[in-house]
Amino acid sequence: MRGSLLLLTIAALAAAGCAATGGGGADEARTPAPPSAATAEPADPPGASRTPSPSGPETAPTPSPTPTATPAATLPGGGTTILPDHRLVGFAGGRSPAFGRLTPDGLDAAAAQIDAIAAEYDGDGRTVLPVFELITVIAHGSPAADGLYRTHEPDDVIAAYLAAARRHGALLLLNVQPGRAGFLEEVTRLEPWLTEPDVGLALDPEWAVGPDEVPGDVYGSTTGAELDSVAAYLSSLVAVHGLPEKVMVFHQVHASVVEDEAALRPHPGVVTIKSVDGIGSRADKERTWTTLMRTKPPHVAPGFKLFFEEDAAQGPLMTPAQVLGLVPTPDYVLYE
Repeated sequence: MRGSLLLLTIAALAAAGCAATGGGGADEARTPAPPSAATAEPADPPGASRTPSPSGPETAPTPSPTPTATPAATLPGGGTTILPDHRLVGFAGGRSPAFGRLTPDGLDAAAAQIDAIAAEYDGDGRTVLPVFELITVIAHGSPAADGLYRTHEPDDVIAAYLAAARRHGALLLLNVQPGRAGFLEEVTRLEPWLTEPDVGLALDPEWAVGPDEVPGDVYGSTTGAELDSVAAYLSSLVAVHGLPEKVMVFHQVHASVVEDEAALRPHPGVVTIKSVDGIGSRADKERTWTTLMRTKPPHVAPGFKLFFEEDAAQGPLMTPAQVLGLVPTPDYVLYE
């Protein structure tokens, strides 16, 4: 997983006198391993870019005025709103085992695992809503045919994951690693899926690089304005198609990955979640949490990511009770 970026992170941590993890494998060019949680400290890693993806903030296009969902469209299990009634708990994954446990031939087994873990997250009266987060737009360390360093999962793959999510009453979130493309450009390609009532988005700005940069060699980045353009677009889909609330997650591993978060405004029908990413021990992850929560806009919900293998290599995997002890309490908990 994500070897080149992880090597960059190791260098940054060594310079700061911190310990970091390493790793690699045959899938590194597709999805290198997540960097250490300790990298979320304010200092940027060597060579990291703070340049947002080249398209920058865009004006959200107007979707087709013809509704594709009925007025009675609801979330899995019923209802049209997510917070504060629900907590989201899920797995990340894709066609490569390097993406996580949500593999094509293991979706039903993964759903059973999610249900078992979710039972430990509902003690505060919330109903857990399971999540499948499918890595759908995949950043690469080599150029695609159009030179934008990303490829797209075909529709039949997305359809298979959505069918499995529906079998298990789960939301499907389409994860976007845009490479040299812009987020809005990639998201609008997914409109036929986003007009479904149980499909949302997860944005990975760590993989949004500039026109002369390569994913995995540097940290990519985005801006609050670019995230806002995507949220505005989702809001328009909700209004036009009579949809329940849409989830828009943005994952963040380092302070430099999202600039000027204050430009990300609230939008009707969109639940925006900032998910704190990064590998590390419990202490590392809690420090990262504290650092990145400082800049979270008040209307953005908190999310937290754990790594079954990589985190456990640094110490015991945080328990659900320990995750729920974070302040603020996470509304989304994702395992990879």
